Amino acid sequence: MAARLFSLSRHLPLSLTSSTPTHIPAQTAIFSVANTSKMTTLRTNNSHQEPPCTPAPWRETFLTHIGDMKSPTFVLATLHPVAGSDAAATNPTPSSLGVVPRARTCIYRGLWACLPPNKHNDCPKNPGIFESDLPVFTTDARMEKAAEILDTAPQSPEHGSTGGSVKGSGGGGPVEACFWAEEHGTQWRIRGTAWLIGPDIDGDQAKGVRDALLSRMRREQKGTGEGDEKDWSWSKELTAHFANLSPMMRGSFRQPPPGTPRAYPKEEEVQTVGQPVDDLNDPVARENFRVVVIIPTEVDQCDLSDPKNPRRWMYYWRGASYKTTHPGGEVVGEWEKVETWP
Repeated sequence: MAARLFSLSRHLPLSLTSSTPTHIPAQTAIFSVANTSKMTTLRTNNSHQEPPCTPAPWRETFLTHIGDMKSPTFVLATLHPVAGSDAAATNPTPSSLGVVPRARTCIYRGLWACLPPNKHNDCPKNPGIFESDLPVFTTDARMEKAAEILDTAPQSPEHGSTGGSVKGSGGGGPVEACFWAEEHGTQWRIRGTAWLIGPDIDGDQAKGVRDALLSRMRREQKGTGEGDEKDWSWSKELTAHFANLSPMMRGSFRQPPPGTPRAYPKEEEVQTVGQPVDDLNDPVARENFRVVVIIPTEVDQCDLSDPKNPRRWMYYWRGASYKTTHPGGEVVGEWEKVETWP
């Protein structure tokens, strides 16, 4: 892939080697919406799979466990591209690998298109048309994990060019999110691809991101689900997520670039520290704010609540193939469910 200026402090040229994981495909598909009166289909040139018709079999239990957590935090793992001698210095494996692991704690912000209610958020919101099984968190576009998600995205003739720019929307890089639901003694590991939603999400350059997410969105089932998808706005959903943050958290997106030494002078007068932001359209904060959506391909549920009988289930996204590939596997909706030894 093309080299990028990845590090704010060192500006290392980045490249991915052939050993970079490529088993998680870019998600582009046919998106069909049906109700009693009509069906609208949005297509991409390389679309081959139908969107899910039913909630994931792990969804209800996962949401219950997350809802009972004192704080909905999780560990996000990404791949960090390294170049040249840096790989040999920081990576105990051969330098040809080209990536090293990175992990950090993030805050779960709900499922995409299912914005958690917030009595302090009175900005306009989308109608309750869609729902998904796609976990969401937020980040600053200047953080390393944003560039890692972009720079480790696969590129192939089959899936087209993914990735993108830290200045806008993009993604497709592999990630894993690990939750420990202590109240239920259960560990959740969600593997898939991550996609960044930025200010340009309604533009042509963000079509790949929209297609990826649309391929895993469906009509909302428990609510009214009424309306036309043209009434649902990507930028409105992005703003609603920004509004769901506290003013102090919004203000963090005006701070100097994360990871730069404090000894460096602030580059711009507009950069502030520890100041709340009430304006939902603050140009500096909104330029740096990103919603990140994980498209799961595997979900690992390990229940250790009973030491005498620990149990574990693996869920694999199969889409419309409705096929099992593991002994003891069963098809549940668009997923294969397999019970394994912990």
